[in-house]
Amino acid sequence: MNDKTVTQKVNALKDIESYFDTSIFGETDTELLKQLKDVVLSDESYRKYKGVSGSSIDYYIRFIESKPTVQENEPFSTGDFLSDVFIEKKELTRLISVLENKKNLIMKGAPGVGKTYIAKRLAYVMMEEKDETRVQMVQFHQSYSYEDFIEGYRPKAEGDGFELKQGPFVKFARKATRDPERNYFFIIDEINRGNMSKIFGELMMLIETDKRGEQISLLYSNDKFSVPSNLYIIGMMNTADRSLALLDYALRRRFSFVEIKPAFENDTFKSYVDKLNNPEVLVRVIDEIKSLNNQIVEELGAGFQIGHSYFLGSAYKVDSVNRVEEVVEYEIIPQLFEYWFDDEQKAKEWAERLRGCCDGEK
Repeated sequence: MNDKTVTQKVNALKDIESYFDTSIFGETDTELLKQLKDVVLSDESYRKYKGVSGSSIDYYIRFIESKPTVQENEPFSTGDFLSDVFIEKKELTRLISVLENKKNLIMKGAPGVGKTYIAKRLAYVMMEEKDETRVQMVQFHQSYSYEDFIEGYRPKAEGDGFELKQGPFVKFARKATRDPERNYFFIIDEINRGNMSKIFGELMMLIETDKRGEQISLLYSNDKFSVPSNLYIIGMMNTADRSLALLDYALRRRFSFVEIKPAFENDTFKSYVDKLNNPEVLVRVIDEIKSLNNQIVEELGAGFQIGHSYFLGSAYKVDSVNRVEEVVEYEIIPQLFEYWFDDEQKAKEWAERLRGCCDGEK
């Protein structure tokens, strides 16, 4: 947007303030601003800036939404990470280094290894505080599109026609651009379920490390846009959904890939189990799960292992015996029958072995 256009929109907003005896500059409630826009557009007596009044208010709303906020947050140190996440210190150091250098990281692994949990806390430890305003999370799916992610036309709330809407990535990137001294983190869950080339469009180039800060024109608005160097992208993918092969070279070369593995041998995880009331049943089940994972790795691959996150949560602190029985029967066993859909007998054998651990037969 050039200086002349900006000046025109600012003058329009000042005129609306005067004509309607209201306040726009300084207002941060976007819903109130949207209501004001409806009032202005429906008032037939207002004509001076009628043609640009709606777009001027939209411009100011986008400015408010992308404006960074500074607030007091809870500190988050390396020690906090290591006591909260079942990863060794050297692995954390490597994760941070890879993300800082590449800017774009995909954490892949089996279901239940805590990828999403790790992603948010990786952001916290790099920010050195729990600042939710600098972390944005979306989930890709097969129908997710450029119009959802970057920008596109959407039906107006009042149902009369369409209007151009910014997607979450553009909003968040512009917010990061306005705050260059601090890091921002955009987290994408199930990143391999979306068509990356379709979703990112012309922005696929801009996320590269050496292209950060370069500007291009967006497809619909023709606005200039860039991805700042202080914006980090973290994606997560489950390797058990058999979709890894769908990732093309264009995506692979723009991301670093780190595998997240089950953490049953991690000292912090073992300490967590030991502190539970009546942990004996859980310990037996975990020992059996480790044997199960060995066979899964041999026959299906490492990406299909059973992760440690199945055995986390507040319910274990209330009644670990009851909770592990629920997880085994209604989460893990159904997963095994899906894994060995062509060998039901093997799934049944492992199901009985796990049930036996819960019943104290092993």
